[in-house]
Formats: sequence, structure tokens, C-alpha cells
Amino acid sequence: VQLQASGGGLVEAGGSLSLSCAASERTFSNYAMGWFRQAPGKEREFVAAISWSGGLRYTDSVKGRFTISRDNAKNTVYLRMNSLKPEDTAVYYCAAEGWGSGSEDAGAYHVWGQGTQVTVSS
Repeated sequence: VQLQASGGGLVEAGGSLSLSCAASERTFSNYAMGWFRQAPGKEREFVAAISWSGGLRYTDSVKGRFTISRDNAKNTVYLRMNSLKPEDTAVYYCAAEGWGSGSEDAGAYHVWGQGTQVTVSS
């Protein structure tokens, strides 16, 4: 599977952005999908994940603000980000985990998309 992320950009604090990640395979529905982010000088961190069966997982700092969803008919996973904060600024990556539960561990994902930059100004 190949992943193509899009939707990043520049937004003011309190604003919203939606990221998309399109997968190349029809077996997309068999994959758990995750979003991770990496800010300058920091390690890549888990943001959100959705299992192949629809189970959801979020890191605490985005709960109530971000929503992950998937459309298996379009082979696409989304990350809706509301109430954005300057500390959400990072390069965001989508990733695929075969038959996974949506792990928080980046090592569980075997396919990564290219990153998309999200910048939140204060």
C-alpha cells in the first residue's frame, strides 16, 4: 500500500484544518490507520488511530479537539483538527498497520505517507 497525505497549511490559533490520507490499495479496509506528528527538534509522536473495525484512539492532548475517521469506499482516512493551538504545529504523517488495532507505537506501522505541514500561528 502507498499513502498520500494532504490538507496541511497555515491557520491561526483556534482555527481548524482537515487532513486526508489516501491509500492505493483496495484492501485498505484491512488496515488500521494512524496519524503521527513531529515538531522541529522533537521525536515523532502518536496523535490518533482508527482500527480496521473502527475503534478509535487519541493522545490526551488532542482529545475533544481532533477526530479521526475513515471512508473505506474511498480508501481514505481523515483527521479533523479543531481548536488548533500553536503547540499542534508539526509535520503530520499518516501510517498503515495491517490488521492492526490502531497502535500508539510507531514501530507497529509498516507503511508511511509523506508528511504534510501544519502550522498554527498564535
